[in-house]
Amino acid sequence: MNEKTSGFQDKLMKYMMPVANWVEKNNWLQAIKDGMIADIPVIIIGSICLLPIALNNLIASGPIHDFISAHMGVLTYAAGFTNDLLSIFAAFFIATALAKRYGTHNTQTGITAIIVHLILSAVSIEGGISTEFLGASGLFTSIISGIMSVEITRFLIKRNVIIKLPSSVPPMVGESFASLIPLVVNVIVAVAIANISIAVSGLAFPAAIMKLLAPAISTMDTLPALLIVIFLTQFLWFFGLHGPSITSAVWAAFAIAYQAENMANYASGAPVTHIFTYGLYYNFLQVAGSGLTLGLVLFMMRSKAKSFKSIGVASLVPSIFGINEPVIFGLPILLNPYMFIPFVFGPLLITVLTYFSMKMGLVGYPVAAPPGFLPPGVGAFLTTYDWRSVVLVFVSLVLMALIYYPFFKMMEKDELKREAQSEAE
Repeated sequence: MNEKTSGFQDKLMKYMMPVANWVEKNNWLQAIKDGMIADIPVIIIGSICLLPIALNNLIASGPIHDFISAHMGVLTYAAGFTNDLLSIFAAFFIATALAKRYGTHNTQTGITAIIVHLILSAVSIEGGISTEFLGASGLFTSIISGIMSVEITRFLIKRNVIIKLPSSVPPMVGESFASLIPLVVNVIVAVAIANISIAVSGLAFPAAIMKLLAPAISTMDTLPALLIVIFLTQFLWFFGLHGPSITSAVWAAFAIAYQAENMANYASGAPVTHIFTYGLYYNFLQVAGSGLTLGLVLFMMRSKAKSFKSIGVASLVPSIFGINEPVIFGLPILLNPYMFIPFVFGPLLITVLTYFSMKMGLVGYPVAAPPGFLPPGVGAFLTTYDWRSVVLVFVSLVLMALIYYPFFKMMEKDELKREAQSEAE
């Protein structure tokens, strides 16, 4: 078994590691990932605003229902300034993350990105501007706004096309004047793009981008895409690389956009259509940590092998809160031939189970984004507002425990032999 597994691992390593290294070192992808993740607290606030709607859906009538209905506007007021303006914050965070990687970050970086994004996305209407594309539908435009504003600024800085004041001038004043020419150029480029989009396609720039990306966007919210994401995450972890950190550089923008759209639809009473969201990933597919290792930890705690037992005890509490690095590096799971099949391929079965449970209506779709590191079941319920999601999570954990069990027993047998030999010596 070990020779076959090792040969398979070597072949996968040969083709996949260069891609993983490229993704990890790509400034644009990492900035998009960091920027989108920085947007999550804003999404969480928006999710809290959905709680009155969810509670009203659970309570058909009565004084509480009537009170919530009468004050719904106040209770959900903050949603208009969080989720409904989500892409503005994303443009700021992405630009800031990228500028920090280039070493060009200053106080004007994020503001320039916001101005560019507003020009590209905020369509002028009589009496003001439309916010239609400033929420979830403008997230992909925010990526362009953030990256473009930083790249234009960086290009001009490298060629000294900036206003330089004497060193005696206060830093804030110096930064403001140094940012003036890059800001002017960014505005000119953004205005040109916005007007060209309308002239050529008849669509606002974000609408044109969404139309162009429609095939890719719809493809990411499918079972094959989820299986690829989970496989790559587990595979990279097995070789000691932080799988979620690397793969999320590619999928985070899609998952967060889906999540924001689901939240907006749920709030308005429209159908919720997306499965692949940030909340789904961490509260269903990676619950208790990558590989859903809580069952494995419990086996370790009851193991006759002293080393396994001590690691299991130390790993229990972190695992309950979704932190399973102690077992990944302590057992270890990485580069452990016994763990390759259950750790890498087991979560694929959970992905299939979760996907079809939602598609078939057995469990509600993800409609909210709860805080991270919640115990199993808690995060799932707050993601879907459906008690059946709690059942699904525990079924998934039991199924993964059954998958781990035979491989763990083989590994335990070897470990007991080593401990017996060590004591004999």
